[in-house]
Amino acid sequence: MDDPLANAAARDNVLARVRHALRRTGPDPNRAAAAVAYVARHVHGPRSAMPADLAARFVERAQDMSSTLECVAHRRAIPAAVRRYVDALRIEGADRAGVCWPEFADLDWAGAGLQIECRPTSGGDRLGITGAWCAIAETGTVVVLSGADTPTGTTLLPDTHIAVVPATRLVSGMEEMFALLRAERGRLPRAINMISGPSRTGDIEQTIVLGAHGPFRVHILLLD
Repeated sequence: MDDPLANAAARDNVLARVRHALRRTGPDPNRAAAAVAYVARHVHGPRSAMPADLAARFVERAQDMSSTLECVAHRRAIPAAVRRYVDALRIEGADRAGVCWPEFADLDWAGAGLQIECRPTSGGDRLGITGAWCAIAETGTVVVLSGADTPTGTTLLPDTHIAVVPATRLVSGMEEMFALLRAERGRLPRAINMISGPSRTGDIEQTIVLGAHGPFRVHILLLD
């Protein structure tokens, strides 16, 4: 599991060694301000026009990337939506068992006929349920930040990944995602995972194979 304090200490140690090699005594606020100003005035390259309805664009692009998607009206409806999805897969009943992030521990999973444990995946779980830090409408991408309460293994190891995306956390494009990250977090987390549909590869005879390096399925619950 990610340890934010250990990550921060390791980062500070690396930066201290870099400053020492450059003969600097500490962080330079003038340089930091100059970097922020540069990013703020940097002109974006050519970009596709985005519609006013980011949710509709996100749904379209996520489906283009082989994700499936359902809109849910409120948080309490998540367990029933998960049950509908796994039942529609028509595969082994073991997919009714899985793991979720801590933010969903209070939901009534048992009432929906599911056996969901709030813990990081051990590697043998078939179903993983996560939230999302934000999502990118332009590419249908779910963005996940690593952290103690957001174990990224849950997005990678189970056969089926279900991501809950609040509609309020949709942004237009990659540029807006990084701007939001700078505004809300300041420091980068240890890892930023951008998930655009199921894992895939075309290495063998240029034939697309799903589930090569991660989940076979990505299902998104877009929370109104």
